[in-house]
Amino acid sequence: MFIEINTEIIAYLGMMLILLAFFMETRNVIESKAPLYLLLMAVGSGLLAIRAYLIQEWAFFILEIAWFLTAVVGLFYLNRGSE
Repeated sequence: MFIEINTEIIAYLGMMLILLAFFMETRNVIESKAPLYLLLMAVGSGLLAIRAYLIQEWAFFILEIAWFLTAVVGLFYLNRGSE
């Protein structure tokens, strides 16, 4: 029961970060290639990937890993381009 509650908290936090990034992007507060957007997406999808792994939801796990890696690669290229 305790583990289930903790994974729910992880899931809601991840979901809120992704939705915050999406909301700000659709309101032209940030761009989809902005570091903040990519960071929110990476952390949010990373948390959801952890949740998916813990509950053994493999399709969702693969999807979230793909989103996480996409955001991390985007951050990497942003940092690399600024050097």
